[in-house]
Amino acid sequence: MDFRGKRIGWAVTGSHCTISRVLPEMRRLVDMGAEVRPIASPAVLSEPTRFGAPEQWRAELEAICGHRLWTSVVEAEPIGPQKLLDLLIVAPCTGNTLAKIANAITDGPVTMAVKAQLRNRRPVLLAVSSNDLLGLNAVNLARLLVVRDIYFVPFGQDDPTGKPRSLQSDLELIILAAERALQGEQLQPLLIGRQA
Repeated sequence: MDFRGKRIGWAVTGSHCTISRVLPEMRRLVDMGAEVRPIASPAVLSEPTRFGAPEQWRAELEAICGHRLWTSVVEAEPIGPQKLLDLLIVAPCTGNTLAKIANAITDGPVTMAVKAQLRNRRPVLLAVSSNDLLGLNAVNLARLLVVRDIYFVPFGQDDPTGKPRSLQSDLELIILAAERALQGEQLQPLLIGRQA
């Protein structure tokens, strides 16, 4: 697919161990001609972790995309009335963010972006990364699997023995899943083998 001229929002949430793994896919999308607008949840920008500091994430996201990071509800809200995006990608999408989306909680820039995008009946692509999606959060995953205009990057268990409730999307499938979402299709198979 030709991504030239496509306006894509890319929201990053607090799966800190996964953020560095989505950045190459974001860069690929930019290299393929997409205009990518970065969005970050407060969890990404609040505290340093062993995986990186907020200043580092902000700098990398803005450098890759060539746009200022959207970090507030106010900045994300125009996505709806101005129809700013052809596609919104949430990668990584934590269980916390997934639960908020499933329960219509709009308390930050990422959930506002999702709400605004869905208002326009435009696609949202989620790349899950959570230790509890087969636990208490499974009900929220089930809710979103049947929502029109929400698509998933195919996912599987990343550590069935050590973390049996954990699911991780295959991040190398983000670009292909984005192509399909723009065509109104879910990339199949949705459930895939173990993810590293």
